[in-house]
Amino acid sequence: MENWEKLNKMSYKEIREMQDRKLRAFLANQIYLYSKCYSEKLNELKIDPMKVKGIEDLKHLPFTYKEDIAPTDDNPQRHKDYVLRPDEEVTEKYGHLAQLSPYGGKAAVEEKVYDFKPVHIHFTTGRTAEPTPFLYTKRDLEKIRETGYRLLDVFNVTSDDVTLNAFPFAPHLAFWQTFFAGEKLNMPALNSGGGKIMGTQNLLDAVEFLQPSVLVFIPGYAYYFLREAVNQGRDFSSVKRIFFGGERVPPGLKDKIRDLLIQMGAEDPICLATYGMTEARTAWGECPSHDEYFGYHTYPDLEIFETVDPQTGENVGEGEEGEVVYTALDWRGTCVLRYRTGDIAKGGILYEPCPNCGRTVPRISSNIQRKSEVKEFDLTKVKGTLVNLNAFFPLLMGHPDILEWQVEIRKRNDDPYDLDEIYLYVAPKEGIEKEKFSSELRQRIIRDTEVSLTDIIYMPVPDLLNQLGMETEVKEKRILDNRVKA
Repeated sequence: MENWEKLNKMSYKEIREMQDRKLRAFLANQIYLYSKCYSEKLNELKIDPMKVKGIEDLKHLPFTYKEDIAPTDDNPQRHKDYVLRPDEEVTEKYGHLAQLSPYGGKAAVEEKVYDFKPVHIHFTTGRTAEPTPFLYTKRDLEKIRETGYRLLDVFNVTSDDVTLNAFPFAPHLAFWQTFFAGEKLNMPALNSGGGKIMGTQNLLDAVEFLQPSVLVFIPGYAYYFLREAVNQGRDFSSVKRIFFGGERVPPGLKDKIRDLLIQMGAEDPICLATYGMTEARTAWGECPSHDEYFGYHTYPDLEIFETVDPQTGENVGEGEEGEVVYTALDWRGTCVLRYRTGDIAKGGILYEPCPNCGRTVPRISSNIQRKSEVKEFDLTKVKGTLVNLNAFFPLLMGHPDILEWQVEIRKRNDDPYDLDEIYLYVAPKEGIEKEKFSSELRQRIIRDTEVSLTDIIYMPVPDLLNQLGMETEVKEKRILDNRVKA
């Protein structure tokens, strides 16, 4: 890994030369030798890794998709094909050395174990597919600590801060990235496990007792948690920053959360998002600002990002809208090349120095439409129309008069051959005029999704929270596709 301070000041030319050099070495010395899947693909396509010159040659490599990695009934261990595994080499080449020499041979084996033996696992969160494991070696854990440190550095967090980590405790990236980041920075932190583990009331007490300057939450739970805190008259004046992960954070929701913190005594709190994916095994932070969005600062010594036309797969230019494609550059464990994330960066990738902080590392646009928010339900036909269900998130999550919401798609009379129906369950703020509110909401949904609601069902907040699984699920269930299949 490069020194982070040095990396932040490299010119675009220096970064590109570094990435070209690292890509050549990674393909030839790691991927081709130790990745079963990619060595087979490279041979099949007659691509000689020794002839790959750099990023310009990435376009000749095949894309990788989620369905390529996810386990199936026929191949439940398919994820192992993407793990760098020189097991045979360790045994055959280094095993006898360990017996002959108590020094050099043993050290050689220990180095290989450090590099390649998986010791930590995260899982993707699947709905229609089985969760997919992504493995870390000891070497990788040092990298996730370092990337966590870098993320906090972008957020201007120091070892003097105190953090309350309210991400759900699970083998998922968000919780562990936060945990390892705090450990690397030597920062006091309560890694609570969220409401599902500690309970909301205990978390509320913990904030007042610990007086943290940093809160880390899933956005939906944060909004519920802070409303409860306001209702109970809590003192959150110590909070300076709140970070989000796991879901997209619409600007309207940031505004609502910031207002709640100010009501509890916080002075000029800032709300910031992270962009992360299990497949990359790390996360990136957006440059701090209240009103402008300068993008997520990446780590060019550890990955290469491309943006491509989602239809053709062709690369698009700097700053142009495109699908984010990720390539590992200096990891072990599970490594993917040209992974199609399905996430659309509206402002593309930027290579000019950040006008906010001056860092020179590449930036991914803050305006990302994340298909992963609704997993396999992102594009689906409803009432004969192809609907992007992502549109519900900024519309409803950022709506100033909506406290909680859930969308359910089902078949009329539970008949698989009957018509699709869309129900919106909503808990609005007190005092709204329901008839006017419903009319305006229906019009906005038609405009943004091109489908009409079957019905809007008003519910008390506690009932809807229970229906969402707010304190029982890893992520609340915002969109349900309950259509009966034929």
